Amino acid sequence: MSSLAVPVSDVRRKQILKILFISLLLDLISFTFILPLYPKLLEFYRNLEKPSPGSDTIFNRVFQGLNTYKNSFSRPISDRYDIILLGGALGSLFSLLQAIASPVIGTLSDRYGRRRALLWSMAGNLISVALWVAATDFRTFLASRVVGGLSEGNVQLALAIATDISNEQQRGATMALVGVCFSIAFTFGPALGAALSNVTTVAANPFATAAGFSLVLIAVETIYLYLYLPETLPVVSAIHTSGKTRVEKATPRQRTNSHLLLNFTHFIFILFFSGMEFSLPFMTYDLFSYGSSQSGRLLGFIGLVASILQGSFTRRVHPLRVVQTGVAASAASFFFLGILSTERGLYFAAALLAVTSATVVTGLNSLSSFEAAEGERGNKLGNHRSWGQVGRTLGPAIFCSLYWWAGRDIAYTVGGAGMLGVCGLVFGALKAPPGTEIKGTKIAKG
Repeated sequence: MSSLAVPVSDVRRKQILKILFISLLLDLISFTFILPLYPKLLEFYRNLEKPSPGSDTIFNRVFQGLNTYKNSFSRPISDRYDIILLGGALGSLFSLLQAIASPVIGTLSDRYGRRRALLWSMAGNLISVALWVAATDFRTFLASRVVGGLSEGNVQLALAIATDISNEQQRGATMALVGVCFSIAFTFGPALGAALSNVTTVAANPFATAAGFSLVLIAVETIYLYLYLPETLPVVSAIHTSGKTRVEKATPRQRTNSHLLLNFTHFIFILFFSGMEFSLPFMTYDLFSYGSSQSGRLLGFIGLVASILQGSFTRRVHPLRVVQTGVAASAASFFFLGILSTERGLYFAAALLAVTSATVVTGLNSLSSFEAAEGERGNKLGNHRSWGQVGRTLGPAIFCSLYWWAGRDIAYTVGGAGMLGVCGLVFGALKAPPGTEIKGTKIAKG
């Protein structure tokens, strides 16, 4: 395992970025397979574990709790949304587990190296997807999500590696590469997963084909990383003492934006944005009677526009300006979603959401990486991701509760007001660290 303790040459950097891009694309496509399958998958387990006298399965206990929550709303919620609510609960569980695991994974990568931490994370991913392949009951499927939530570290470690091999002027463009992978994966992965779900190879688990293909992708990614990914952590020494890798202490760093400010900005943004994301299926069904195919086209449109922006605007503009653009677009989209009445208006709002998806998280990750010294990047980026995952845990439940209690117009107005608060933080408090300016780019100063 080689160490890149010296500055990385352009040729070497491009080689590592290529490895990173391919591996992350495989990982995210595999991850997005399951997204369009949740309704049918959870319906399968509901039919498999129908309530009966004396039955006390995990699925039935979870479903009873969700029904109690649903029935507490002043507005009746159609039974059509039972599965959506259950899927949201599982998504919140996954995010909560990520919030717990991310700082630990990041700290381990600072101590033992990115490569070793990433390979251990891949081992957990393999176990998670293998459990999904074997999930002939809800208990096993739930176990697969728990293992996946606790072991998934690919994205944050990819960000740490991208930081290791880039200087501060290259940072925004390098981080944008991760965003491009997200956009491509979310454009094509769900469609591929939906297509594979129509192929039944195991009667006891109709989704084994999609899960099996996902397992193949994860296995290929693991082998590829093992064979080709070098160690990129600059402070990892080749000298071993008593079988342990010696790690130098991180050099104290003068910070422009505190990590507390950056993490809180990430949290509050994701809190509002994830709630809005989760509410879209409710809103489009209520207004336009959208089904899965129409929702898929809408998500595909968002992914396509975000991909274009990631490859053009996001990678060429300073991360602070990128974040400012994204939160402004997000605030506008909230207010517009509260008043729209046509599909043309819906797609206009979706274009604004694509701007947000392509910019804010990527830019905040870059700003966070500027403030981290070499020996603490994994930990700081892990903490940054953890704050976002806490927001993603809470956002859907809070926002959808408001949606059903107060109605669409009030929910999105409140969300827009909250996003204006985020704009205040971004425009008024965040600053561009000295020496990170991109030539020819002017930055709005806080």
